[in-house]
Amino acid sequence: MGKQRPDGLYVHGGPLMYTNQKRIAGFALKSRLPSIYSEKEYVHAGGLMSYGNDSTEHYRRVAYFVDRILNGTRPADLPVEQPTKFELVINLKTAKQIGVKIPPEVLARANRLIK
Repeated sequence: MGKQRPDGLYVHGGPLMYTNQKRIAGFALKSRLPSIYSEKEYVHAGGLMSYGNDSTEHYRRVAYFVDRILNGTRPADLPVEQPTKFELVINLKTAKQIGVKIPPEVLARANRLIK
């Protein structure tokens, strides 16, 4: 990354990345790299923005399916679902620190702004 400075950083989720979210967000902030993540927790750790499924809604659906299975429904009889609710979270403090101006159109679409 030293010689070929990237324009930004995208971090996909996963156990290894999630475990190191503070380090990754800190690296991006220190390097003044605009960063986007698939989970909002990175933004709370200092990342610039995230766009991904609403984890609260995701776990509600998991609970629904667990309840159905525990009450006798065969897993094969349950439908496959994909997320339907997504969140855009933007950290305005980080944007200011790295010198990125977020367009008003993007700010208007955000579900949550961290100041």
